[in-house]
Amino acid sequence: MPSNRPTKDELLEAVIEFLEKRVMPKLDKHTAFHARVAANVLNIVRRELEHGPGLDAEELDRLKDLLGEDGSLEELNAELCNRIHQGELDHTNPELMEHLFLTTMGKVSVDQPIYSAYQRALEEEEGP
Repeated sequence: MPSNRPTKDELLEAVIEFLEKRVMPKLDKHTAFHARVAANVLNIVRRELEHGPGLDAEELDRLKDLLGEDGSLEELNAELCNRIHQGELDHTNPELMEHLFLTTMGKVSVDQPIYSAYQRALEEEEGP
């Protein structure tokens, strides 16, 4: 069976490593900063490709349960916003708060997994 190599992840990793180890050390500080931003964007893309579909599926399932209806992720998020705006759902609803917490944690896990507040929240979830 033929291999699909290099994989998307391997390609992204190769570009990130090239930027970080070969390019950035040779650049002036200002340009190196922009190269660091580019490497960080590639890391976000890599995590999104790896975790995004699963996180979206989990979010969609929670929204279906919370709202009691079916639809796409975009449609149900719009409905959630509408219900919050209309005052039908608010911070006193534990299911809403759990959904918002888990959705935020998922997005931060892709965008900035080394963020200190995210790391603390993970530790608190795991408990002693």
